[in-house]
Amino acid sequence: MVVLALLAEEPMHVYRIRRLIQIRRKDDVVNVERSNSIYQAIERLLRDGLVAVHAREEPAGAPTRTVYAITDAGLSTLESWMDTALSTPAREFPEFRAVLAVVGLTRPAVVRDALRQRATALEDTLSRTERDMRSARGAGLARVLLLEDEHLAAVTRAELGWVRAVVADLEAGTLDWTAEELLEGHPPVDDGA
Repeated sequence: MVVLALLAEEPMHVYRIRRLIQIRRKDDVVNVERSNSIYQAIERLLRDGLVAVHAREEPAGAPTRTVYAITDAGLSTLESWMDTALSTPAREFPEFRAVLAVVGLTRPAVVRDALRQRATALEDTLSRTERDMRSARGAGLARVLLLEDEHLAAVTRAELGWVRAVVADLEAGTLDWTAEELLEGHPPVDDGA
């Protein structure tokens, strides 16, 4: 999606795509550690007819660069993807929610200690994200290019507040359980046998 969006701005070669992703700080949402990942994305987009070769540049003393452009089908697909992603919450299965679903199988003290560690990690993420946003704004980056960071900060703040509240309940003893109590309280299940 990010590659298509950049090509919707103007035709460009892979090196420019990679640099814009880094300059605009999209490398938090798109892996550009290796140029190969962008080449692989371009190959898929070419195969699907969403981008096309626009030109080949032959700069003096440098290797030939292929310039890609988005096709009409690519622009239509980008608009559709964006509309769906913006308007419809995806049904995701994050690991954290999955472990919360079965956390009753362990002891409250273990959960408390792990959530304390998570709170520290969330504090670090929030601090880093807020610092990066201030830096990006100071460098003149438009707010629209920082919306994913704003979202990350908001979601991290909310999760941090929730984690702290659960830790406080565990420390106060208002949230407590034993696996045995939970197993005793299970209603019978008709397994069809």
